[in-house]
This record gives sequence, C-alpha cells and structure tokens, in this order.
Amino acid sequence: MTVSIVYKGHLRCECTHNQSGTVIETDAPTDNRGKGERFSPTDTVCVALATCVVTTMALKAGDMGIELAGTSIAVTKHMISDPRRIARIDVVLNFPGSLNLQEKERTILQRIGDNCPVAKSLHPDLNVNIEYHWQTN
Repeated sequence: MTVSIVYKGHLRCECTHNQSGTVIETDAPTDNRGKGERFSPTDTVCVALATCVVTTMALKAGDMGIELAGTSIAVTKHMISDPRRIARIDVVLNFPGSLNLQEKERTILQRIGDNCPVAKSLHPDLNVNIEYHWQTN
C-alpha cells in the first residue's frame, strides 16, 4: 500500500490512497488546538483496529459459509497526557440476531478478531478491549 499525504496547513492533512484514489482528511481534535472537523490521527488508529477486527472475522466467516453483514461496531478512544497518547480503545461489535451461530463458531471468529493484524501491531502498553455481542432471536 502506498499513500501520498499533503499537509494542508491549519493542522489538516489530505491522504490519498494511490491505488484507488480515495481521499481522507485528518484534523487535530479540538482539545489539541484543532478544528475537530475530520477524524484525528488517533481516531484513525481506532478505526483501523475496529475495521481490521471485523474484516479479518469476515474473511474467516466467509470460509465457514457465514455472512457478517449488518454487524455494527462502536469504538471509544480514551486519551491521556504526559505524553499525550491513546491509553485505551474499547471496541464493541454487535452481530445481527439472524446469525444463530454455535458457540464453537463464535469462539473461532472471536479468536480471529482478537488477533487481527492491527491488534498485533499496537504497542503492548495500549489497553485494547474488544467485546463481542452475539444477538439471539
């Protein structure tokens, strides 16, 4: 993957994914002298974690004949200072009740999610909490 980034000034960056041309912008958060009008760089770390969890689970689920479409995810970032950094990321996945998975299938998918590439790339001091909520009909 190659990304081209241009610093636009006023604490904003424009990031272009070279293969697809997709553009995202980042902005500093309001509690750190930014406008808070876009995802902050630390927000994108949290988004990367959550989307990696569900994407790797979906890859394995596909191999198992399971479709995870309709899964919703809530992500909460907790910052601390001295030095300013992410202290904790809470990820809560809510799966649709229509799945009706066996306990073994849930366990397999949760292990995949817990071990996604982004989770394995984060610093061990970062507290990552991933919750899996399997709805039942």
